[in-house]
Amino acid sequence: MDRTPGRDAVELRVHGVSGVTAERILDHPIVVRVAGDRHAGFFRPRPGSGIAGGATDGVAVEAYRWGSLTAGVAVRTASMLLLLPFMLSNLAIWLRPPGHDRWGLLGALCRLLAGTLTATFVLAAVGVTLDLVGWQCVPYPGCRASRPYLAWLHTLPTGPRLALLSVVPLLALRVVWAIGIRSARAFEGFGPSSATHRSGGPTGNLADAGFWQDEQTTGWLRQLHVMLGVGTLNAALLAGIAPGGVGAPGHRVLFGITVGLLAVEVVLLARPVPAGPARARRLLHPLWTVTVVVTVCCLGSATLADPAPEGLGQLPGYEGLAAGMVATQGVLLVVLTVVTYTRQRAARDDERPVLHGLGTPIMAAAAVSVGAAFTATLVYRVADALDRGDIPDPIRPNPPVVGPLEPPVSYWWAALAGLAALLIGAAVTSATLLLTRRRRRRLAARIIERDYPDAPAPDAHRLRLVQETIARSRITEELGPVLIAFLVIASLGLATVAFDVIGIGPTQLADRLGGYGGAAAVFAAYVTDAGVWVISLLVICLMILGFRAYRSAQTRRVVAVLWDLGTFWPRTVHPFAPPCYAARAVPELAKRVTGLTARRPVVLSGHSHGSVLAAATILQLPPAVLARVSLLTYGSPLQRTYARLYPAYLGPRTLHDLGARIDWRWRNLWRDTDPIGGPIFPAGSDGPPPGVDVDTRLRDPRSLTIDPADTVPPPIEGHWPYHTQAAYQLAVRELTDRSR
Repeated sequence: MDRTPGRDAVELRVHGVSGVTAERILDHPIVVRVAGDRHAGFFRPRPGSGIAGGATDGVAVEAYRWGSLTAGVAVRTASMLLLLPFMLSNLAIWLRPPGHDRWGLLGALCRLLAGTLTATFVLAAVGVTLDLVGWQCVPYPGCRASRPYLAWLHTLPTGPRLALLSVVPLLALRVVWAIGIRSARAFEGFGPSSATHRSGGPTGNLADAGFWQDEQTTGWLRQLHVMLGVGTLNAALLAGIAPGGVGAPGHRVLFGITVGLLAVEVVLLARPVPAGPARARRLLHPLWTVTVVVTVCCLGSATLADPAPEGLGQLPGYEGLAAGMVATQGVLLVVLTVVTYTRQRAARDDERPVLHGLGTPIMAAAAVSVGAAFTATLVYRVADALDRGDIPDPIRPNPPVVGPLEPPVSYWWAALAGLAALLIGAAVTSATLLLTRRRRRRLAARIIERDYPDAPAPDAHRLRLVQETIARSRITEELGPVLIAFLVIASLGLATVAFDVIGIGPTQLADRLGGYGGAAAVFAAYVTDAGVWVISLLVICLMILGFRAYRSAQTRRVVAVLWDLGTFWPRTVHPFAPPCYAARAVPELAKRVTGLTARRPVVLSGHSHGSVLAAATILQLPPAVLARVSLLTYGSPLQRTYARLYPAYLGPRTLHDLGARIDWRWRNLWRDTDPIGGPIFPAGSDGPPPGVDVDTRLRDPRSLTIDPADTVPPPIEGHWPYHTQAAYQLAVRELTDRSR
């Protein structure tokens, strides 16, 4: 309860990304938590210790610190790096074009693509355990020499050995499941008890009750993904064991049932989530029963199978499964691109977002690429360790006594595509920045001429620094071609699908085209090796970052920036993605604002990404509360980034609805030097009603010359701070006066 004496309004500040402290939000050294808990809480200056920095007379200042939801727990923050591909796949659907998703086609395609990522994760574990260790290493004396932890596996026949090693992928699947459930516990229980849960994906808007509550959707998808992963393991195990001996009569039947189960799970993934938990249980309970029985039978069949002859290269069937998965992802990406582009062409002109409406397939391609990088790194680094540092390929095989230790060719193509994507992406980025530099500088020069028309000659150096800062702040708008180029590269990489299916790798293709033992094959081998090492180094850097996040609070805050941006939306596509922190932050903010408005008006003040949380909160408030609520945003990416990337949810219509809900008691402060924030309704757009001003541009720096009472010129403040300027206090005072 608010008991601050002598205050007739409350300013509730919401910070942006990177998990800043409550002391910094309030610009006050001594604070006390007045509501919430250690994960997310509301803070005020300690009574008797003075007022918050930038406070307006007669207005109590309170801060909502939510950064610990993504950066507070070391294990949670570090483990989230492992879930990066799943997070990107979940983010893809939210970048869809505006308009109705006819037949739920975009949602179905994104869910199916997410399912292939889970299958890819399981196939990577199968490739390490069953293929490399159980099939390509243990049978060979040169590979198991001086390795007692592997030598004992040679005493087991092939079938029992593969059955025993199958436990590892099952455990890996369980660990990923546990990470997602454990990470979400801090966000549970904050939604409205009477919320209407969504039943088919992100088709509503941010004002819908229960929009942020994804427990039902996530629970349904989680069970389907686990069964999909188990089915993938069963198919790989059955394809690898020799069809003979005791297990032979039921081998083909088991394989047919496994394929049928996978088909049923794929169909359920493509369909909307059932309307109620009772219907979901009726569908999943028999499916779980059959899955468990089939898995036990598969393990038993492998245990009782006749010993397979050794020296046969890769695990039978594994190459085809890996290639088939790459081909499936390629087809889904092509269909997703076509459907997204078709939907985008039907959108209104004022709703057409950045990236030509291809944000969904671009993010989906990024998810597939990162997943392929993780998979290839894991398989190649294990193969590298098993053959003691050599990197064999079809042109340079290992000695027979060591074993082939050869990953599937689809991973070779993934390594080559990863290297090409990095080189071409770097080239396109450099070219984009160089080609747009002159235009960005001309724009900055016009701003300088307007803000400092009579700048004295001694300030010329300072003037050039401000101009360069403004030019650099416009880089964000120039990165669209880079992302489009990435999608083109990923699409061109689909040409390798045909080689994956027939089992031809880069070195084999170069060998056939250039002659046996020719220079082309050797060159292709070295280039592919370079690709393997490049993507491996990138993944290893992520692992080091995760380790540093576990040890260092500062690194955790840096890593959390990625999760602040990527886990804002509910999980409606991939259940293993990091949980949506807005599922707690938005309902908690709404509840606090509702409680505060019972006594006095509230100005909801959001900086940077905090302005997005503030906007989402207002869209969830009832009309009786909205009458006493105002909105102040500053350094806000609402229009510059979110309205362009997420036009279906934060586009022009939503921003107009937001302003109308609070009777346009909304002020937005922005600077030309801010690389993130900008105006909400820029010139030329469909702005607020006549006579209403939302955007206020602040000149930065305030002056070029040194104040007589100071020793240095005013700093270029850019994205932070805003509360130190008089325009901030003026906006708070105006909004509070209008809210009474």
